[in-house]
Amino acid sequence: MQKILDNEYYDFIINNALVPNFNNDNNITRLNEKHSLLHIHKSNMDACDLGLHSYDSFPSLFTLSSKVSVEKSGIGNVQRQSHLKLYGLGVIVGIIDTGIDYQHPAFRNHDGTTRILSIWDQTDESGKLPEGFDFGSEYGKNHINTALKSSVPLSIVPTTDTNGHGTAIASIASGTPDENASFTGVAPQTKLAVVKLKEAKKNLKNIFFVPEDALCYQESDIILGIRYLISVSEQLNRPLVICIALGSSQGGHSGRGALSSYIDFIVSLPKTDVSIAAGNEGNKGRHYYHSIASPPFQHGFYLNAGKPDKKFSMEIWPFPPGRILLDIASPDGEFIHEESPSGNSCKNYQLFYGNTRILVNNINMDGESGDQLILVRFENPIPGPWFFKLHNMEHEPFSIHSWLPSGNLLSQETYFFNSTSSTTITAPGNARNPLTVAAYNQFDNQILEESGRGYTRFGEIVPDIAAPGYHIPCAIANHGYGILTGTGAAAAHAAGAAAIVMEWGFCRGNHTSVTGLLVNRMIVRGARRCDSFTYPNNTWGYGQIDIYNLFERISAI
Repeated sequence: MQKILDNEYYDFIINNALVPNFNNDNNITRLNEKHSLLHIHKSNMDACDLGLHSYDSFPSLFTLSSKVSVEKSGIGNVQRQSHLKLYGLGVIVGIIDTGIDYQHPAFRNHDGTTRILSIWDQTDESGKLPEGFDFGSEYGKNHINTALKSSVPLSIVPTTDTNGHGTAIASIASGTPDENASFTGVAPQTKLAVVKLKEAKKNLKNIFFVPEDALCYQESDIILGIRYLISVSEQLNRPLVICIALGSSQGGHSGRGALSSYIDFIVSLPKTDVSIAAGNEGNKGRHYYHSIASPPFQHGFYLNAGKPDKKFSMEIWPFPPGRILLDIASPDGEFIHEESPSGNSCKNYQLFYGNTRILVNNINMDGESGDQLILVRFENPIPGPWFFKLHNMEHEPFSIHSWLPSGNLLSQETYFFNSTSSTTITAPGNARNPLTVAAYNQFDNQILEESGRGYTRFGEIVPDIAAPGYHIPCAIANHGYGILTGTGAAAAHAAGAAAIVMEWGFCRGNHTSVTGLLVNRMIVRGARRCDSFTYPNNTWGYGQIDIYNLFERISAI
């Protein structure tokens, strides 16, 4: 079994400058120009291996970002203009998600052939390896067309999408029109390239106290998926717009992680763009913030632990970097006093009552950001209000952000008292260069309550734009059509819009050196803004996406 698939190996993200120190026995998987994965075998894995190894070396865990809008984005007007008629022709839409139902009519031409250029199924070891990768199976357009002609297509191309999220996202961005179902994708003349992610390793879930049955994906596989899609784009010399409808609340919400920095890099390249969901954490009560400006420079806050949540983690990010101590009080009055922060300690506390175990990593300097991080992991926590008290050993003002896990990793019964909806955009939406997309209800022009709010932890502007994200028509199983709600749907909508701009710029020769960053700035400049708001803001970014207004502003009409 490949080490990248073997649960007895940890996957650590390392800088490529360190690769010569470890490159033996095939224990390195290259991620991109900056990072690689180091595979380390350990037979007796333990949660306190996070402590022996740095927090930032473990890949973060990502969850899905979703649950007749074309006119609302000005796209219908663009497609009706005789001298525009932009449908994404010549552009590839890349999907990194749960897979795709390649048999669905939404991904087929009128003659029944596929619009999918290739699929890399990271979960399937039965087919041909993609060039430059050592796991999964790649199925090209010819394979898929042969399968579509067969009475047993899955015997030829066995990849499926049992979840349906990836199929829905792909159809919103790129789906073939179906008049009978009143359905069309935003950019229906684009081609598709798809990565079906494998689920995160069990050992990584164990490190971060994620329930074993929770569906989530690891950061390193998403990075590999991006690299694969770029290789497809380069082989065909076509522009690429990637949609990432996934998110993570791990990390400092500063846009500095391995995935975020990679996306920042590729979006600055010609004819490559990325649309990212802002996440659906805006109304979940999973973010707490407080600024402590006066003596005695300490602060307490409460977290309610819900009965369904037997394992979960909480991250506290103080700023500016200092030496913050944490005390913990359980609902039945047991008290934990934490010692000074250090580089690699992992304190394991077994409470007297019940079977509650608390692990605390008070990390003086996170390797990625240089900031202090206090990671608290709970196993079988007593349900009810837990109290946390922070003390600044330096006797100076400080502020704290604290986040709980995103998406399905936690029930709605676990939340912060006095939570705030700000700074709830999930990674990699905090990166600087991609298009980070909030979601609004296109029927009443109200932002969705769950849509993630900015800014980043350091005050940088996100989201960039808001797109329709409520009851968006999409493809579902058994050749049917349904609806999707959430910022994932909005990001797919925006990805289709970006493909239209990319067609105008690169494919039609209006701006052949166009980068993803330039496309995103054009979309921001063309956004529709309401007189009652000040822009940019942490809810709508620069406004509602409006591609027709964009082309009016650059005098294309």
